[in-house]
Amino acid sequence: MRAIAVLCMVQVHTAAIIPPEGITVGHPAAFVAAAFGGMAAPLFVTISGWGMYRSASRRAKEGHNSIQWARWIIPRVVLLCLCQLLVNLLLNVDRGGRFEWHTPGVLTLLAISAVICPIFVWTNKSQRSIALLLLCVSPILLGSISGQELGWFDRVGAADLEEWLSRLLWNGTYPVLPWMFYVILGTLLNDFMNDPKLRERGIILGLIATSVTILISVIRGVDWALTSGDAVLTFFPASMAFLLVSGTMVALLMRMLEGDEISGGIAFMGDRLSSLEPAGRLSLTIYVAHFAVLGILAVVMDGEPRMPLIPAFIVTIIHTAVWIPLAILHERVIPRFSLEEILRAGQSSR
Repeated sequence: MRAIAVLCMVQVHTAAIIPPEGITVGHPAAFVAAAFGGMAAPLFVTISGWGMYRSASRRAKEGHNSIQWARWIIPRVVLLCLCQLLVNLLLNVDRGGRFEWHTPGVLTLLAISAVICPIFVWTNKSQRSIALLLLCVSPILLGSISGQELGWFDRVGAADLEEWLSRLLWNGTYPVLPWMFYVILGTLLNDFMNDPKLRERGIILGLIATSVTILISVIRGVDWALTSGDAVLTFFPASMAFLLVSGTMVALLMRMLEGDEISGGIAFMGDRLSSLEPAGRLSLTIYVAHFAVLGILAVVMDGEPRMPLIPAFIVTIIHTAVWIPLAILHERVIPRFSLEEILRAGQSSR
């Protein structure tokens, strides 16, 4: 799942840097790209929250004291924030990229999650379910302060510390409100791992809610999903409908890939997805490294006309798929050179 999440992120980021010409919102290719784009970040954040929560739960059972918790939290926060800074520099707006150097993003969201996950360990499923519902309706509660009128470069910029904090917390690209929704979703999917029937009932309710959002789109005569603007589902800022639909799709995908594994059977597709496992173990490294490639592409494409559909599609697919064999080769040749190894070394040195 980690591999699928990070590869989806690579795909959508590549498509954003080299968008094909002649593609409108109603084009089938645009619908496919939007589907991947809308799922990539929710899946990435959910899986990251799931993994951090599992790690924190294991440490809680081992009876870690405050110093041991600090050794677990601090290296994660520092590394994730430094990686966010590196990503921003690699794809900086001054070189045709998409970020200001100080932009809060998905990695700063995960850094905050690393601080909060140990707290989640001491809460029960009912408390986190209530928190999930509150975060789901938070787009409505936030109203105008979520920055519905902000364009992309407004959303990634900040004139002062107060504005930067607002980008981090509620009107940036991946603000804590409402994106912490996916982290909590990950914790609950972990806690209900041994109860597939309950998860399936939740998925069914989510699919019903998804159908309602489509019906609302038809009745209102507006687009069902857009990155931003007048639509039922919007990514910037994340609407309540977007949280419901994407959360349902994440839970559905995880349940499908699980197959009969919980009941003693085999996972969906058996071992045929095992080639993706190295990419999953290097998810943070791949996430940061692919921005180095995109930074070069951004410089090359800056001011150039858009590529035709087929070449743009081929470049996107190649850049997404190439990280699978690279991850396998990495584990065979230089397994100790990765961001994940730096994190492990930072924890063991304290």
